[in-house]
Amino acid sequence: MDTKESPLILYVEDNLDNRTLVRRILEAEGFSVIEAASGKEMFEKLETVTPDLILMDINLPEIDGYTLTTTLKSQLKPEIPIVALTANVMKGDREKTLAAGCDGYIQKPIDVDALPQQVRSFLGSKAKG
Repeated sequence: MDTKESPLILYVEDNLDNRTLVRRILEAEGFSVIEAASGKEMFEKLETVTPDLILMDINLPEIDGYTLTTTLKSQLKPEIPIVALTANVMKGDREKTLAAGCDGYIQKPIDVDALPQQVRSFLGSKAKG
């Protein structure tokens, strides 16, 4: 983790409203949040920062979240926990995200009261508060 106190979260989400909501909720709870609107943008951010956790939308343009997660876990950054934050809630969707390499699953619409604690639980010892 960086020298700063607050854990760094990278949120990969193509919907601006969703990114804004999640960022505001998490920043209000003391997290640092950076955003990426696509897989390409995510890879660019990962060249300069190493987040403590990645929140990954599954339905992304160009490269979906399953493929991005598999790539990160198998080749690039296997040590970073990745949590799917997705509206894919049909039977089998949770299992598919976990099979792709996600360390956890949070379904949309998010529970604004529960989200900070869910993120803390995925961060484990890196989370403060």
